[in-house]
Amino acid sequence: MNDKKINKIILAYSGGLDTTVILHWLKDTYDAEVITFTADIGQEQDDNLVRERANSIGASKVIIEDLKKRFTEDFIFEMFKANTVYEGEYLLGTSIARPLISKRLVEIAEEEGADAIAHGATGKGNDQIRFEIGSFSLNPDIQVIAPWRIWEYSSREDLVNYCKLHQIEIDASPDEPLYSTDENLLHTSYEGEILEDPSIAAPESIWKRTSSLQETPDLEEIVEIRFNEGVPVSIDEEECPPDELLNRLNHLAGKHGIGRLDLVENRFTGMKSRGCYETPGGTILLKAHRAIESITLDSKAGHLKDESMPKYAQLIYDGFWWSPEREALQALINKTQEFVTGSVRLSLYKGNITILGRESDYSLYDPKIVTFEDDDNAYNQADATGFIKINSLRLKQIAKRKRKL
Repeated sequence: MNDKKINKIILAYSGGLDTTVILHWLKDTYDAEVITFTADIGQEQDDNLVRERANSIGASKVIIEDLKKRFTEDFIFEMFKANTVYEGEYLLGTSIARPLISKRLVEIAEEEGADAIAHGATGKGNDQIRFEIGSFSLNPDIQVIAPWRIWEYSSREDLVNYCKLHQIEIDASPDEPLYSTDENLLHTSYEGEILEDPSIAAPESIWKRTSSLQETPDLEEIVEIRFNEGVPVSIDEEECPPDELLNRLNHLAGKHGIGRLDLVENRFTGMKSRGCYETPGGTILLKAHRAIESITLDSKAGHLKDESMPKYAQLIYDGFWWSPEREALQALINKTQEFVTGSVRLSLYKGNITILGRESDYSLYDPKIVTFEDDDNAYNQADATGFIKINSLRLKQIAKRKRKL
């Protein structure tokens, strides 16, 4: 612990078991004023319950902010411009939420004159890194308290017993199976309990946002998404705010069983971890965005963006959203999106997304050139001879050298 007396702390507070215990523990350990901050980024939560619980433990102030629109517009949609996927599958639903929460924690600490911020991330996971690297990137002098790394408790059972000892009312039982979950407008994740054995199928009961394929409609549903400079702006010609658009896609995809993922990923901390994820609307967006890029994005610019994407995804996953290298890559990505404007029609059916069509006023697709029929001299096929000769020249030279061996 830092030797400097800590008088006021801003706690990232969910209202769940961990952060409720942390709130009490911080007050008891530091004899400090604790202000709780809860970011509403689309998770299911009862704001009144969160407020009542924090007040009952002794929070000096309870801050709950609706950040759904900002989260979607400035973080999710910015990330989706890059078609960002970590390790080939994960759409980074947890990772992309941490930069905004970190930013608001630091800002509130400065506004309230707090000495430190605190979070409930464990010492095994990625979130501790994301929260703290993000916070230090924005305020290099901020103090961070990570209780899971310094207190004597090591399990959920310990926290339940702590609540009993201190007469803290919380809906939790040490015998009740409870997955570690993270939820926001983009996704829901599930870890722990039976999921820690990667050979066992995830029980159907864990999935909250997507229907099982057996319960999905027997008829396909057609949806049209319009993009403007790489950003989705309307569904079926109806414009709506970013968070509402994503929420509508979540419901559409979830109804058709779209967006489930069971993944063993490589954490930044060095261990492998199994997570089950639901990213319904994001799965549609990824497919649709790639489709509109296929006709509007220059091939070399697209290939460069695709080559940069794994690095961009790694930076977000590891917690480096506020780094200069991520910002530099974002500038490149944004440049590629200048003409990514148009509409994509998709079919949703039994867990599948099928592209039905795409159109744009800025399309680079020219049927006069690509046609197998008479192109009215739009393309001279004889030109291919010189193209092939130039591109094969060095390979011919290498082949001649090999023949000398």
